[in-house]
Amino acid sequence: MKKLYFSNILAFLFFAATSVFAQEEHHADSTAEHATEAVTSHSEAGEAHEEGKLDLGHLIMHHIGDDHKWEFAHGVSVYLPCIVKTEKGIEVFSSSNLEDEHGNPVEYNGLKLEHGKIHAVDGSHVLDFSITKNVASMLLSAVLLIVIFLSVAGSYKKRGLQSPKGFQSLIEPIIIFIRDEVVKNNIGEKHYRRFLPYLLTLFFFIWFNNILGLLPGGANVTGNIAVTLVLAVITFFVTNLNGKSTYWGHIFAMPGVPKWLLVILTPVEILGMFIKPISLMIRLFANITAGHIIMLSFLGLIFILKVWAVVPVVTLFSVFMNIIELLVAFLQAFIFTMLASSYIGSAVEEGHH
Repeated sequence: MKKLYFSNILAFLFFAATSVFAQEEHHADSTAEHATEAVTSHSEAGEAHEEGKLDLGHLIMHHIGDDHKWEFAHGVSVYLPCIVKTEKGIEVFSSSNLEDEHGNPVEYNGLKLEHGKIHAVDGSHVLDFSITKNVASMLLSAVLLIVIFLSVAGSYKKRGLQSPKGFQSLIEPIIIFIRDEVVKNNIGEKHYRRFLPYLLTLFFFIWFNNILGLLPGGANVTGNIAVTLVLAVITFFVTNLNGKSTYWGHIFAMPGVPKWLLVILTPVEILGMFIKPISLMIRLFANITAGHIIMLSFLGLIFILKVWAVVPVVTLFSVFMNIIELLVAFLQAFIFTMLASSYIGSAVEEGHH
């Protein structure tokens, strides 16, 4: 058990460290959305404010996107550290320096925040390694996972094979379920122990961040396509670096198939190697993001319609959706882990005679 939990921790820290650098890629994806929105929202900002209209689209995109400050509620924010590399060298400062008291972007030391990304005013290249809201949330989940699993591991060390107590009694059934019903079934008795630490880390990382994203002011970590991309890429390398000769033989020269048919099947199999991680990436990203958008859209109906009769209906539906989202949070972690296990299992499967 000690070996298992420390492997979990090491694998998770790799996730967190990789995702910190992946946030630069997230900015590249989200900047296009923010820029498109900015063109319309800025051009209509005056009219919208004069008419007292709610820009629900901008509000939703702001909630599901990343930011250099963590806003828990309106007017309640924590400014996060900015870490950038410019021509002057590495600079570290608070993101509060990039805004005035009204939240409008201002220039600071030759830098300016535009659509969620730090730019140099003179147009020079800037590498942004800042601790954004999503990165901070991942670090928080890292601390939670380390504390929880070290506590559970300590309980096993003290109590041995006695019946679990406290938090150990909650975590143990989940670990056994993932081990027996997911990992062992898909990878097999012979090889499953090698990949169990990684797959358990994968499951709890996704599940914890899904749950944290449902809390008021929570970050949309697993709804960030850069994070799901990193998870999918790691799974891709774990699968293919452990692939046996049987696995590669079925991809490049499928046994029992006429030679002329390999001209068609081999490219399809090679393409399938890359489609599998892409499907993992998109499935998790789309399902989590869709849940946030639906919730915010229905809550926004109260302020758009301005009819208080809809408040009870929206409230009941929001409670129902929150319950569904709790199920989805577990289900998406389970599906991602199950599919990753099946991909790894197909790669390490022994040849049949």
